[in-house]
Amino acid sequence: MVVGRVAVPNPPSGLFHNPSSAATLIPPHIRLLSFSASAAASSSSSSANRTRHTSTTKSDSPFSTFGRVKTQKPKTLLHKSRDRRRALQVEEEEEDDNDDYDDNDDYYDNLAAPRGRPSRSGSRSGGRKRGGWDIIPRFPSQAKSTTDTNFFSLKSFKEIGCADYIIQSLQKIFLTRPSHVQAMAFAPVLSGKTCVIADQSGSGKTLAYLAPIIQRLRQEEQEGRSQSSSQAPRVLVLAPTAELASQVLDNCRSLSKSGAPFKSMVVTGGFRQRTQLENLQHGVDVLIATPGRFLYLMNEGFLQLTNLRCAVLDEVDILFGDEDFEMALQCLINSSPVDTQYLFVTATLPKNVFTKLVEVFPDCEMIMGPGMHRISSRLEEILVDCSGEDGQEKTPDTAFLNKKTALLQLVEESPVPRTIVFCNKIETCRKVENSLRRFDRKGNHMQVLPFHAAMTQESRLASMEEFTRPPSKGVSQFMICTDRASRGIDFAGVDHVILFDFPRDPSEYVRRVGRTARGAKGVGKAFIFVVGKQVSLASKIMERSQKGHPLHDIPTAY
Repeated sequence: MVVGRVAVPNPPSGLFHNPSSAATLIPPHIRLLSFSASAAASSSSSSANRTRHTSTTKSDSPFSTFGRVKTQKPKTLLHKSRDRRRALQVEEEEEDDNDDYDDNDDYYDNLAAPRGRPSRSGSRSGGRKRGGWDIIPRFPSQAKSTTDTNFFSLKSFKEIGCADYIIQSLQKIFLTRPSHVQAMAFAPVLSGKTCVIADQSGSGKTLAYLAPIIQRLRQEEQEGRSQSSSQAPRVLVLAPTAELASQVLDNCRSLSKSGAPFKSMVVTGGFRQRTQLENLQHGVDVLIATPGRFLYLMNEGFLQLTNLRCAVLDEVDILFGDEDFEMALQCLINSSPVDTQYLFVTATLPKNVFTKLVEVFPDCEMIMGPGMHRISSRLEEILVDCSGEDGQEKTPDTAFLNKKTALLQLVEESPVPRTIVFCNKIETCRKVENSLRRFDRKGNHMQVLPFHAAMTQESRLASMEEFTRPPSKGVSQFMICTDRASRGIDFAGVDHVILFDFPRDPSEYVRRVGRTARGAKGVGKAFIFVVGKQVSLASKIMERSQKGHPLHDIPTAY
């Protein structure tokens, strides 16, 4: 089926249960198109005949004007109060969003729109028309494989160089075979090379660097070359948010308790500083920190890097947007031994970030997994056009009301245990939270959990912990968040991701939809709410997904 230039090879079952229910389920001002990456991958030849191919040349990329990473110049003040730092984070997440109906927004200016916007006449799509909008009928989708056979490497942990105790430790946490990026990264990381480790969300990048690092630390201990000491960690992991730092700590503890013992701790804002300093004095192998807290510990003399063997910059493209990061990186380089290993880990790598890395570390080895800048083949993308009827006034307020209607309808008709709803602004998060709570005022079938910079760190961590617990029977959990929740955080078992607001750049699109269909067996659906010019842009994104093209330019050095 072809709507304009948008191919719909096999609409997935999910929002509609059967074609006859389509007209009664969707409001007249909401248009729904669906895309299935797995169906397209399994029938690439037939889909090629139905879809006009988009050239893979650089000039044809729909993201030629995207990839803007907000890098900031280092501030002259090294110290800021916790309240001031939180105010800056809130300010960043409260920036004015791109006006949904603003025709002058350069966000879309240089993008080649598909020829002929998807028709609303009903004749070209073969669907039914209601209130001036096409209702595309639903057909049973092809059965999806519960395991992605392309996720795992053909090599075993033994073949890539894992020691027996590391293999046993991984088996205890139910890992029996390495993913592609884990197999590719193990030998270079173990040998001490400086590397960029890049692959799609959910590909196992944290263990891709942790397992070989821990094995190397054990080897150096046995050879008498290094050991843990007070205030001098052997491994430093810098993470952009306290939530991601806590998650890396959880991975460290799981590996340590399973048979590869080492000391790890996290230092971030929002916790008792005295407790962190006391633990640091007892000696630590792996220290996980945010850039601001790392700078504070260094400037106050609480942390020494003379014993540092490896520095990991997790989600490095996001770190470059942190106001403290460039100072933290310079401090790290100046204070570390010359033979320190650097690992730059990321799910997306815009060209400007890549250029900065190779300027400082020209000899770093590039390790890119097969899913770089791509979405999971087990993810179903569903495009929901919330532009409204032709005669409806086009304003941000009407756009919000249309999207709220679509959200509540989806919540009512397709309940699932876990859903993440992404918004661009804190203000929108609060409005969505209130809408869901009002909608559930009498039913109590929802648990609404906010997650954004206006909350305290303790509150965000509490929302994370609650969201990872199995919900009560018949209760659906909703995390309403900004992009803070898309920055490397692994939420297990997320059924739906809803992009209530369209993301500002393709990196965030990849990260947001990557919160579901993670790992080797994960499946999920992403509902993309769009208005105005976002319809054609989102259609091109999904066309590229179906063809297996990366959604973002990949640096040519790869």
